[in-house]
Amino acid sequence: MTDGRGQQPPYEAYSGPLPGERQGGQQQGPYHPPQAYGAPTQGGQARGGAAGGVRRPRTGARTTPRTRKARLRVAKADPWSVMKVSFLLSIALGICTVVAAAVLWMVMDAMGVFSTVGGTISEATGSNESNGFDLQSFLSLPRVLMFTSVIAVIDVVLMTALATLGAFIYNLSAGFVGGVELTLAEDE
Repeated sequence: MTDGRGQQPPYEAYSGPLPGERQGGQQQGPYHPPQAYGAPTQGGQARGGAAGGVRRPRTGARTTPRTRKARLRVAKADPWSVMKVSFLLSIALGICTVVAAAVLWMVMDAMGVFSTVGGTISEATGSNESNGFDLQSFLSLPRVLMFTSVIAVIDVVLMTALATLGAFIYNLSAGFVGGVELTLAEDE
């Protein structure tokens, strides 16, 4: 490979003293770098206005660090991940619904709500030949739990489908308007 820059001048060597070297064997003080403020003038004031060339801090200076913030934009929601998360959350909500229905039934049964209300309904609907409607056998614990489980399964399917459909709709609308903007701040 050849140098195509043409003829170059030779390098010149610097023969002067370096900043830390003493000149001619004389004893000098330590090396002081150039100062940002000039030497004091006649009235004891430097050109910058501070006495003795010392910089004084501003009184209104901020002493607390600034909180860093970042603005982010949710441009797209992946429908597959939305479906997985919504499926798991809806299953958890379905389990909570079944457990809450069982606990509520047990509390109401312990308080005697079913026997009191059931007695009132059977008196109102009964005749001389029949006893009327039996609320306690109709609202038994296995029947209530089965009904609650069916409702929970339907909710799991519907919530998963609606969340996935919502992700598709969000992606379409984010293509037009740019998505949701979030501002995140660093915690101190």
